[in-house]
Amino acid sequence: MKLPFREVWLCDTEYRANAGSRCHPVCLVALEYFSRREIRLWWDELVALSSCPFSLGNDSLFIAYSAPAEFGTFLQLGWQLPLRVLDLFAEFRALRNNTAQSEPSSLLDAMRHYGLSAIDCGHKDSMRELILNNEEYSAEERVAILDYCAEDVYALAQLLPAMLSEIDLPRALFRGRYQCAVARMEFNGIPLDMETLPNLQNKWDSIKEKLVREIDSDFGVFDGLIFKRDRFADWLSRNNIAWPFLESGELDLTEETFRERAKADPRVAPLHELRVSLSKLKLNDLSVGEDGRNRASLMPFRSKTGRNQPSNTKFIFGPSTWIRGLIKPEEGRAIAYIDWSSQELGIAASLSNDPAMIAAYEAGDFYLAFAKMAKAVPENATKGTHPAEREKFKVVSLGVLFGLSEHGLASKLGVSVVEGKQLLRLHRQTFPQFWKWTEGVTMEGSLSGRLNTVFGWPIRVIGGFRTNTLKNFPVQGTGADMMRLATCLTTEQSIQVCCPIHDALLIESLDEKIEEDVAIARALMAEASRAILKTLTLRTDAKIVRFPERYMDPRGEIMWGRVNNLVS
Repeated sequence: MKLPFREVWLCDTEYRANAGSRCHPVCLVALEYFSRREIRLWWDELVALSSCPFSLGNDSLFIAYSAPAEFGTFLQLGWQLPLRVLDLFAEFRALRNNTAQSEPSSLLDAMRHYGLSAIDCGHKDSMRELILNNEEYSAEERVAILDYCAEDVYALAQLLPAMLSEIDLPRALFRGRYQCAVARMEFNGIPLDMETLPNLQNKWDSIKEKLVREIDSDFGVFDGLIFKRDRFADWLSRNNIAWPFLESGELDLTEETFRERAKADPRVAPLHELRVSLSKLKLNDLSVGEDGRNRASLMPFRSKTGRNQPSNTKFIFGPSTWIRGLIKPEEGRAIAYIDWSSQELGIAASLSNDPAMIAAYEAGDFYLAFAKMAKAVPENATKGTHPAEREKFKVVSLGVLFGLSEHGLASKLGVSVVEGKQLLRLHRQTFPQFWKWTEGVTMEGSLSGRLNTVFGWPIRVIGGFRTNTLKNFPVQGTGADMMRLATCLTTEQSIQVCCPIHDALLIESLDEKIEEDVAIARALMAEASRAILKTLTLRTDAKIVRFPERYMDPRGEIMWGRVNNLVS
């Protein structure tokens, strides 16, 4: 394939950065692919430039490997980002994405995969150490660092022709466009309450012990800080609570199971929050910059469905939900959490073109609409009058998207397998076109060995794949496409997006401008859903938080209060 651009620039940068802070650029090397013109610039030369020293317009293509790293330098220097981007990392991930275990995807891995000469790992590590651990460099070190930076650029020059015939360029350019949005979001960061965070960090060890004593008084399942399986089994028995088992016959104590059971039974929720806080929450690992903002790599394209996979310890939305109470706008500013309403169900309805499922989504409350269609509640039922039935049909509606069996459904709901089977039968009877579609997806993936989302994120079907992986891929992958398009549209409209969270955007603005920006963002999120789904426009909800208030996830509100009482 011939690249339809006047100029093609391969680029790499080196920089220093403390955890959570914006980068401090060290140098840049760029190579024009056709003419072999090379640019090498050191820090003092970079800051003297008001714009990028090479073309970034429509007729030029910018190529990097994991482009947000380079774009962090561009943003720090006040440069515009390129209009056309090809990120060979994203394309290597797409080409190698499969139903088996995720494969390594560094630049060295890509070079080895295509049989190209790769940079020595030992040399790479020593040069990184030199760059990161120093602020001043000798003349010889400057030359060595620029040479090292150039090595990656010339590696790209080898990798590009090796990959080019496999790259779907229009969709690759969309993924490159998203990498610009990622860079802007990572540059913005998330504002945190820097009065409360140091207190929590300093007192966390003693707080954990007090939390266990306070919460476990209702359960009696801990010995010190150690969760005891046998005591938990006794508590479940005393309270007549059904719980799933592993094939070994032991209780399933995975975090996923605890999370699902906590949603289904509020009695389990405090124990779930406590376990997550003890096992996953490492407050000193949160990546916080000198400006009091949480910045962590969003790790785009890392999951099989193409979603981001930021660190669970560095990213504020990774650990226990109560810690999100640290998110707080600065004086004179506000934040807003904007999420699609029942995004996954809307996507499933549209992709399957199931008229009943589309009608249930458009009714406004999918779960109640399903229950009414199944004659399980009267036509005048509301969320207030039939909360238990609504919750049951919610678990069924979402569980089906993940291929949940009658046994799994019974376990989640704490009901008999017979009732679980009956609920699945009701779903199949109510939404027959959806079931026909999802079975067709499984068949297509099995026979063709490949599935693609609407915007072209692929997965290859290899090895002993799980059928549920194929059933879930179109919905989750299309959700990732939708989020990518929405973040592109909003960041390109100069909306200050802090981060995406699965099916939501966190944005920030001036207090007096936040409602205007929320209206723009919601319109663009609707546009993104319409562009991908064609037959359906997904609704959004928005929650605005103004200074001095803080963001609070309802699931973590009780724990936040407990922790702060202990801090006080």
